[in-house]
Amino acid sequence: MFISEQLNPPKRDEKADKILLNCKIADEYGLVKNLVERTKKSVAFIPTTVRLQNGTSDPELSKTGTDDAYGNHESESTDQFSSVEMKDKQLLTNVNKTLVTIGDQNMLVPKRAPIMPKPIWHPPWKLCRVISGHQGWVRCVDVEPGNEWFVTGSSDRIIKIWDLSSGALRLSLTGHVSTVRGVAVSKHQPYLFSCGEDKQVKCWDLEYNKVIRHYHGHLSACYSLDLHPTLGFLVTCGRDATARIWDIRTKAQVHCLTGHTNTVAQVRCQAFKPEIITASHDSTIRFWDFVAGRSILTLTNHKKSVRTIAIHPTLNMMASASPDNIKQWKLPDGIFMQNLSGHTAIVNTLAINRAGVLMSGGDNGTMYLWDWKSGYNFQRLQAAVQPGSIDSEAGIFASMFDNSESRLITCETDKTIKIYKENELATEQTHPIIWKGDILRKKF
Repeated sequence: MFISEQLNPPKRDEKADKILLNCKIADEYGLVKNLVERTKKSVAFIPTTVRLQNGTSDPELSKTGTDDAYGNHESESTDQFSSVEMKDKQLLTNVNKTLVTIGDQNMLVPKRAPIMPKPIWHPPWKLCRVISGHQGWVRCVDVEPGNEWFVTGSSDRIIKIWDLSSGALRLSLTGHVSTVRGVAVSKHQPYLFSCGEDKQVKCWDLEYNKVIRHYHGHLSACYSLDLHPTLGFLVTCGRDATARIWDIRTKAQVHCLTGHTNTVAQVRCQAFKPEIITASHDSTIRFWDFVAGRSILTLTNHKKSVRTIAIHPTLNMMASASPDNIKQWKLPDGIFMQNLSGHTAIVNTLAINRAGVLMSGGDNGTMYLWDWKSGYNFQRLQAAVQPGSIDSEAGIFASMFDNSESRLITCETDKTIKIYKENELATEQTHPIIWKGDILRKKF
């Protein structure tokens, strides 16, 4: 029946094409498309005083208050000119240009580009101790609230507790049957929580040094965990693309947070909203409602897998890292603040202290130290591998400042734990800031 029309293109809908064209024009040129017409109208209604300043010598134009019609016309033109000018200025307030009136012409002049603020001077950090003892990659670390010891988990399936001041081994805990990926020390009870690639989440009683609770529910490897700072809840996440909230005492699963489409790499909890933040390999960061157990905000600015997040200890801000950029966010609304560019590696870990020092560790052993406020990279370190290891084993998996923030602990692929501290002999004269007032990076 319609064989003759089979190869003919469909008829164009002129009305739809016109609507599409108007939408594109309004989107691209909405702020300036009527600027020429407004300028012509404003020139037509320029007040008498402006014309006299431009050299107009008509004596009739210099009369004021003699002719009612002329006077009325002048007042109307002045009002119309001022209203048109105000409209132009209001339309251009959100553009990176400002409206300047020179004579009888309105001109768009680019605003001065914002300059990056001068960074605060921070003393450089140096390696002060290397601790060996694990037989596999060291994957996670946490410091106990009293700042006397810290705990690490490794791919050798052993959890080790170390003395923070001397670096001596205090205790080894065995029980996991695969890599230990996350550890957390409770601030309220003598409990240690751990999770691993064996899907197990364990609660250890450090008074008896044995497991007292298991939390069953993850369908695949468990990659990270964190404790709620004020409530008795534990949050875990893993390769099954979920985060799960557990009641520590009853072992019951309170919520299963679903929404990510790939591995959830890390989870962080805080006392105020958003109480749960997750980072995933699907390139997104999600904020979760703790009570309702649902996602309230999704950040999609990253282009690649987000492997780590860190919450600022004093400011209501956070940082996230992926191979494309390190990004700063303002909480609780997830407002993007700035990019920290330059760490060209897969960033596995972030750590922030109260002095405004952000540390990022990469899988190639590079460690960058940043000034939080300005985003200035004031130091770059390359982790030295343990003797007997190959250079490719110089990778940083986890990091953390101790509670005094005078020491930085890193967990690395050469099976060692490295402790860094500030250089006490450094001054602003010996280690000056090499800084130029660059234009702020484009926000996206």
